[in-house]
Amino acid sequence: MLSIHQVDKTYVGKTAVNALSGINLQIKSGEMVAIMGPSGSGKSTLLNLMGGLDVPTSGQVIVANVDLAMKNEKERSLFRRSKVSYIFQAYHLMPTLKVTQNVALPLHLAGVTPREILGRVANVLREVGLEARGEHLPDELSGGERQRVAIARALVTNAPLLLADEPTGNLDTARGSEILQLLKKINKEHGTTIVMVTHDPSAASACARLIRLRDGKVEGDSA
Repeated sequence: MLSIHQVDKTYVGKTAVNALSGINLQIKSGEMVAIMGPSGSGKSTLLNLMGGLDVPTSGQVIVANVDLAMKNEKERSLFRRSKVSYIFQAYHLMPTLKVTQNVALPLHLAGVTPREILGRVANVLREVGLEARGEHLPDELSGGERQRVAIARALVTNAPLLLADEPTGNLDTARGSEILQLLKKINKEHGTTIVMVTHDPSAASACARLIRLRDGKVEGDSA
């Protein structure tokens, strides 16, 4: 599913900052992987490269047999529509759109027919346990429910790779545990490859594999 070969990422400003250095990783289809490390270790940078939100300074980032480092911004955007979905700590829901509309948004952008959108949205809301909340606005939901909406929005595209950036970071222990169980269910039942950046050891323990970063390098990789 995902191969990273000798990836370096340097941000150039008044001084150059090496965010990643010599990263080599292989993630198989269907794996559920956690990435941990102290602040500034390169976790979010690595996740952004995996999803084509950014490109490496050097090296290869191959997702579903496509080298994203060789694609321009428009090509990467089109690739993400079908191959990569995201879950963010801050949810990133549109506050003026109802739950069903938020979930349907990526399908509208992809040009899916209205009839198919209705069916797919209904299916994913049922899967995340929010079929009764479809007509509510985000500010009428709890934090856990908002994260479930974000997960439904990620699922509705049927993308084979799901990238999660601190998906339990804004939730209490009980709601965070519910989200982790839902992600494990998605991984098992759909075979979705999940890569999760987290500071939370309990979130990392939900994954079958843990990658540790420090100072922009892989410090450990264990199953």
